[in-house]
Amino acid sequence: MALLTEPQVADLEQTVQRIRRSVEEHSRWFEGALPLIASENLLSPYAKELLISDFHSRYAEGLPGERYYEGNHWVDEVERECLRLARELFRCNFADVRPISGTVANLAVLKAMAEPGMRIGSCRLAEGAHISSAGFGAFGLRSVKPVYYAFDTEEMQLDVDATKRILTTERPPLALFGLSLFLFPFPLKELQETLRDIGALGWYDGAHVLGLIASGVFQDPLHEGCAVLSGSTHKTLPGPQHGILLSDSEDAELKKHLTSAAFPGVTSNHHLNEMAALAVSLAEHLAFGKDYARATVANAKALGAALHQRGFQVLCAHKGFTESHQVAVRMEAEGGGDAVAKRLESARIVANKNLLPGDKSPNHPQGIRLGTQELTRVGMGPSEMDAVAELMDALLHKGKSPEEVGNRVLELKKNFTKVRYCFAAGEAAYRYYHLVGAPGG
Repeated sequence: MALLTEPQVADLEQTVQRIRRSVEEHSRWFEGALPLIASENLLSPYAKELLISDFHSRYAEGLPGERYYEGNHWVDEVERECLRLARELFRCNFADVRPISGTVANLAVLKAMAEPGMRIGSCRLAEGAHISSAGFGAFGLRSVKPVYYAFDTEEMQLDVDATKRILTTERPPLALFGLSLFLFPFPLKELQETLRDIGALGWYDGAHVLGLIASGVFQDPLHEGCAVLSGSTHKTLPGPQHGILLSDSEDAELKKHLTSAAFPGVTSNHHLNEMAALAVSLAEHLAFGKDYARATVANAKALGAALHQRGFQVLCAHKGFTESHQVAVRMEAEGGGDAVAKRLESARIVANKNLLPGDKSPNHPQGIRLGTQELTRVGMGPSEMDAVAELMDALLHKGKSPEEVGNRVLELKKNFTKVRYCFAAGEAAYRYYHLVGAPGG
């Protein structure tokens, strides 16, 4: 390749500056927005600092003390702490923090516990399942076949009796319980005897509700019949974008298979900076998670009620709307989920279109999904959830312009720009939308 000329180098430097400005503009815009994406959250200042540490530049294949690279003395120290904190937080005897995302964690479970062609119990996408359980996702990569449970769309919950009959007839060796639209705990205790009778292992994908599980405010799948809990670590557990595997099984072979599936099965180096940030996030969740989880669920219930009072078609009004961080709203009368999500964004309210039972197209679903975990993280409570519902009502029902509503969003958000439920790291570091966001930065 020929050497670049000085003008070409200058053009590339300008490109770099444009990239940086775009990131800065993104950060500034979100500082004045209401993020309601149910799969996002904010790192604490201490955790965020570790993402730009030298850990980012290093490799540590293998387990602590059994690495394939040298120079890992302090990495081993941090990872041992991370594993200890994970076991304590989730009250279990096994953890592996090497998967680099929730989907990679799911791939590890499939590699450890499923053979190609195996049938696995699961929900359908339109009933809230995650894309990793679809044929075009992780299920397809492992060539496994779903056995669909019976789902009560009015209750947004499994039909227990019908699901028992399906399990007894189809006898899948592995039963997955996990959703992307996740309003209520699964009836694991009610299904445990059936799973035991057919010899099926339970697997729980807790990506969305991992922080709620850890804090004891949702359900405890590892002690309600599931052998494995997988998940991502950046939703209701407010850590870095990473993955985790957990188990409280006494089956040494199962844990051996999970360990080898994580590495060398589906990961090489496991992003050590994220692992360190996860260790901090686990410690903070042990300290503050119960209060945070309770506030998150209370806010979701308050948001559902406030929207319902304003005429929105919120799912499951008859059972309190939700027991998680999520609220699901059917937006057919307002123009459909896709159009509504775009209109909300124009007024600085960030949500996502979402499949609801009965929808046929993922590109044009009738629903939106809202999550309260990020607004709770910056200190909002039920009164602010009422204000959020009022802003949505003004935009979608009362004909107010996106500019007017957006200005009201700015006014509401200006008092909520600091991360809560974490260890303090200096006033300057608290502002979570800063580009770097390291303590003292």
